[in-house]
Amino acid sequence: MAKIQVALVDDHRMFRDGLARTVNAYPRYNVLFVADNGKDFTNKISKKLEPRIVLLDINMPLMDGPATAAWMKENYPDVAIIVLSMFDDADKVLSMISLGVKGYILKDADETEFIKALDQVSDSGTYFPPFVTRHLVKNFTEPDGQPNLNPREIEFLKLAATELTYKEIADRMNVSPRTVDGYRDQLFEKLNTKSRVGLVLYAIKHKLVDL
Repeated sequence: MAKIQVALVDDHRMFRDGLARTVNAYPRYNVLFVADNGKDFTNKISKKLEPRIVLLDINMPLMDGPATAAWMKENYPDVAIIVLSMFDDADKVLSMISLGVKGYILKDADETEFIKALDQVSDSGTYFPPFVTRHLVKNFTEPDGQPNLNPREIEFLKLAATELTYKEIADRMNVSPRTVDGYRDQLFEKLNTKSRVGLVLYAIKHKLVDL
């Protein structure tokens, strides 16, 4: 099985080198390249040298995390970003999530949490620890009025708030992946959101799932 390619973008060399060793110690992953900052990263990435996941610091010289994430969203939207940061304040968390990152973990997280984040994001999911979810719920504002959801949409919402992939949700609901895509797109429109994170926040806010 081909390894999942990972790029590391962090200006602290000792931390970055230690992280590279951790990633390479797991058979599923391989560090494709490392970069000192966003500018260095944009010079190194290419269609021939494209990682599946980028581990991205926020505070870096020349080109910081937010600028790099915005550039990625424009140029490599299919590459997943996991933020590795020392900061857990709401402004930084929300600004990075608004740029479409798939995960956010603190640099002092233990190795088990770090690998869990890698695994979930590489399986076409997201990983946000409880402090991120709390920021999101506090910031989340629902659209005017209460949308009318049918039982299947509610069932899908509950499953979307788990770690299941969309394909696994389809299997659980005993429908085709295309049908699940239909539920998702209908809910995107009804709930005025564009991401799975938004669906999860709605489910949490309306107590369809427990936080």
